[in-house]
Amino acid sequence: FWKPVATGAVTVRTAWTAALAALALCVPLSLTLGVPAGALHLLAVAAAWAYNLGLKSTVWSWLPYAAAFGALPGFVTLQLPGAPWPAGWTAAAAALLGVGAHLANVLPDIAHDLRQGVTGWPQRLGRRRVRLLLPLPCVAATGLTAHGTGGGTAGAVAVAATALLAGGAAALAPRRPRLPFLATVGVAVLDATLLGTSA
Repeated sequence: FWKPVATGAVTVRTAWTAALAALALCVPLSLTLGVPAGALHLLAVAAAWAYNLGLKSTVWSWLPYAAAFGALPGFVTLQLPGAPWPAGWTAAAAALLGVGAHLANVLPDIAHDLRQGVTGWPQRLGRRRVRLLLPLPCVAATGLTAHGTGGGTAGAVAVAATALLAGGAAALAPRRPRLPFLATVGVAVLDATLLGTSA
């Protein structure tokens, strides 16, 4: 496993010290971006801490990912003049990408996690069902983005590309277990490009 704490390259004490120091710095640094955007960013950070402090071993393990990813569009728009909230579909699409990222991130480690007593939502589903489910939130996210940006040929191509990218990665996961996560990152880039070119 590449994770430094899991491999013993970094001690648990060192990891906790770094995490608490980062948390202490995160509050004032987040608020320098303005109270609305900073507060939303801190809510996303709180979601990540909730995951690490226990939610990752529950059926709700997907929720912190959805909340943190879903907060990202608001974190950007709330820094604009007038602090506007983003369109609801952008937050929903980002949240769906978060669910996809959670499934893809956990997929290679399911067997190890179960041995360690980590029984989150993907671990309960098992590898086969996670692989079957994984493309769905990615395709839904791109579909929402395509619809929200006006659809058209570019949107249809993006949805098709997402289906091929996420579906292909899920099919190849038994031989390339990290590929679905890379594919999810690719989908996020694709959706951001679709959003950016429509602005």
